Amino acid sequence: MGMYQMSCTDFASALASEEAVPGGGGAAAMAGAFGVALGSMVANLTIGKEKYADIQDDIIRIKGKAEDILASFLLLVQEDAENCEPLALAYRLEADTDEEKFQKIMMMEEALKKASETPLDIMKMCGEAIALHEELAKKGSALAKCDVGVGVELCLAALRGAAFNVFINTKMMRERDYAEDLNAQAEEMLAEYGKKAEEVSRMVRESLK
Repeated sequence: MGMYQMSCTDFASALASEEAVPGGGGAAAMAGAFGVALGSMVANLTIGKEKYADIQDDIIRIKGKAEDILASFLLLVQEDAENCEPLALAYRLEADTDEEKFQKIMMMEEALKKASETPLDIMKMCGEAIALHEELAKKGSALAKCDVGVGVELCLAALRGAAFNVFINTKMMRERDYAEDLNAQAEEMLAEYGKKAEEVSRMVRESLK
C-alpha cells in the first residue's frame, strides 16, 4: 500500500513513529493535497449555480486542474518516502576503513540529491495550487470563501515545509555549486508563491469581514 493510500489515522501514526518515512516532505505534500482538495470542493460548490452561470467554463477548468494537482500531490507523498529511504540507509552505513568512508560519502551525496528532488516538485505544485486559489477567491461561491482561505493556507504551509526539506539536504551536500543552485530555486519559489498565497489569504479575510 502506498503512503497516500493509508487512512488518515494510519498516516498520522506512521508520521509520529521513529521511522524515517513518512517525514516532513510527505507531510508537506499531504498538506498541499488537502489544500487543493478544498479548492476543488469550492469549485464543485460553484458549478451549476445560476449566480455564477457566466463563469462556469472557468470554474470547470479550475476543477479539472485542481484534480490533476491533487493527484500529483498524492503521488509526491509516496515519492518522497521512496527518495528518502536511500538517505536513511546511507546514514546507517558503517565507515571504519578509508574505502568505506569514501563509499559512504559518495552514497550520501547521491542520496541527498535524490531526496532534494521531491520537495522542489512539491513547491512547484504549491505554486500551481495557490494560483487556483487566487482565481477561486475572486470567482468561487461566496458561501465557501472561508474554504479558499483554509486551502491556500495549507498550500502555503506545504510550500514552506517543502523548502525546509530542500535546505536540510543541501546543507549537507559537498557539491556546493549544485547545492546553492537548489537553494536559489527554493528561495525564488518561496518568495513568489509565498507572497501570492499571503495576498490570497488577505483577500479572503477582507471578504469575510
